[in-house]
Amino acid sequence: MARQYTLHRPLAAHSGIDYVAALNAAQYQAVSSPPGKALVIAGAGSGKTRTLTYRVAWLLDHGVEPRQILLLTFTNKAAREMVGRVRDLIARDTSDLWAGTFHSIGSRILRRHAEELGFTRAFSILDRDDQKSMLAKIIAGCDIDTKERRFPKADVLASIFSLMENSGSSLAQIIAGSYERFYDWLDQIEQVRLGYIEKKHATNSLDFDDLLVLTVRLFEQRPEVLQIYQKRFGHILVDEYQDTNLVQGRMIDLLAGDSNSLMAVGDDAQSIYSWRGADMAHILGFPKRYAGSQVFTIDTNYRSVPELLDLSNAAIRANQGRFEKDLRSSRAAAGAKPALVALPEPRTQAGFVVQRMMELHDEGIALNEMAVLYRAHFHSLEIQMELTVRGIPFVLTSGLRFFEQAHIKDVSAFLRFVVNRRDEESFLRMVLLLPGCGPVAADKLWREWLDTGWAKQDDLPVKFSEVMLNFKKVPKKALKHWQQLCYTLDELAPNGFPAKPDAMIFSVLEGVYNEYGEASFENYESRRNDLEQLSQYGQGFEDIVEFLSQLSLMGSVDGQPGADAAGADEDKVTLSSIHQAKGLEWKVVFLIWLVDGQFPNGRILEADDQPMLEEERRLFYVAITRAKDSLYLTYPMTNPKSYSGDVMCSPSRFLGDFPPELVEEWDVGNADSWSADAPF
Repeated sequence: MARQYTLHRPLAAHSGIDYVAALNAAQYQAVSSPPGKALVIAGAGSGKTRTLTYRVAWLLDHGVEPRQILLLTFTNKAAREMVGRVRDLIARDTSDLWAGTFHSIGSRILRRHAEELGFTRAFSILDRDDQKSMLAKIIAGCDIDTKERRFPKADVLASIFSLMENSGSSLAQIIAGSYERFYDWLDQIEQVRLGYIEKKHATNSLDFDDLLVLTVRLFEQRPEVLQIYQKRFGHILVDEYQDTNLVQGRMIDLLAGDSNSLMAVGDDAQSIYSWRGADMAHILGFPKRYAGSQVFTIDTNYRSVPELLDLSNAAIRANQGRFEKDLRSSRAAAGAKPALVALPEPRTQAGFVVQRMMELHDEGIALNEMAVLYRAHFHSLEIQMELTVRGIPFVLTSGLRFFEQAHIKDVSAFLRFVVNRRDEESFLRMVLLLPGCGPVAADKLWREWLDTGWAKQDDLPVKFSEVMLNFKKVPKKALKHWQQLCYTLDELAPNGFPAKPDAMIFSVLEGVYNEYGEASFENYESRRNDLEQLSQYGQGFEDIVEFLSQLSLMGSVDGQPGADAAGADEDKVTLSSIHQAKGLEWKVVFLIWLVDGQFPNGRILEADDQPMLEEERRLFYVAITRAKDSLYLTYPMTNPKSYSGDVMCSPSRFLGDFPPELVEEWDVGNADSWSADAPF
């Protein structure tokens, strides 16, 4: 019999951290908890990152080797930040500690075991452009007839396949639930999907979803491999646990097993990403899934004044699926309640927001301490224009400025060409939307247009269709769509004169762009909302030339794309969707467009989808808790609609979830001396 001998590692020097002094009581209780399964419900602004950082330090201080720790995050930046803070706290070499996103950890594991799944360790990782290129080639090789109607573009298919992997749903379920317009293409889409899987194997390539899916498959099919990592990672920590999807949740469960320690940190009240596969059931079901686990609640908020937390606590109580907690402020009362402001219509809402910003700036609040938050990117249109007209600098985190967006430029190209028939760039952009019409064909059609002589005429006494339907260079595949384009141009300029901007946009949407957009953009519903908002904005203009000039103002400074990416220390107002604002904070927050059908989203109200309505309410909660000192809740009472006049708006039902005494109503009037042209 072999003689037993135990190797004892030398104990590392204790860091000397005074954990009791460094943490509040709730944080300390979680940080110092014994090994096992634990869920930490960390409310907004309660020091979640601090808790995770000190937990890692505590483990190292109590004899756990860095190589035994796995820290899973949703961004590499978060992982670097936490490991950096640990190094500042404790004098230990942490190079053996694994910290990173689920995808980066999956990639690291697969590099070691790829052969067991039919790949080599030198596999390539496809980014989105690589995916699109590969899918486009597969579509071309499938002999799919797209002459009668458009087949979904590669970018849309990539999103469909990704949602399948992350939600565990079948292709038919995904198409029926989110892409019903493509249901007739189901068999062909499945053909492309199978071809895509085969092509990835043939080219030794993985996409980002594979980094998770194949890691889980490896663990499930090769128990001996799973055992290697279960033995190594005795302590697993997970950040933003409420955002985990089906595959990530399974990966955690497998690594944790029955005996490893697992500390999952998150906030059920900030679960807002179900649309990309996040499953809130993971955090709500943690105590039942891990019998005997502990649940810690960290509810001291270091960000917001008590008046704001009173409102956020009351607002989220209307949700049924949640852990009970009330945030408590560490700050003194501000003496001012959040403002509830009803405005006549969207432009006045923008005027109020920007004027109030200017007043606050005069009182000493920096522009970069103010933010405008909204449910959807198109809600920012009037705000963008108002800030631009007044010369107030702003950074836009929810997407490109309005006129920089592809779909805005596409539709504007039709309007620009009708106004200026010498505009070659607009003509080419418009024609390139047609199937089977590439740059060479588009250039030939442009030359045909020049040959007609109408490009240089100040007026067009004939219809566009009477001239352009006779073109000889139209590709056969594009013929049907070319005819529709010609008839749409006729609608834009009846009797040879441009129609009103809102009517022109409506004609482009209905005649040409809807079909193109649905097949080309996985988020076309959001883009369609942008275009409808642009149409509504156009109702204020009789002159199409003035309208197009105003749109151009919304481009980046000096026409440079990405001008908003200037230094973060510059004094600029932030415009952001609430989803993009999660994790950020400002002294002053304006939350706009609080109207039923806008926030909460109209589709959710129509479907009477209670789980999604609760997610919308959590989104409202996230928005409120971004504010440190002041909050303005605004909504327009009417919304101009093309052809149907002003539509009365119902205030968001979320405004009825809390007692009215928690806010102060403002009655906004117009002064004769007020001027929209006042410079900043």
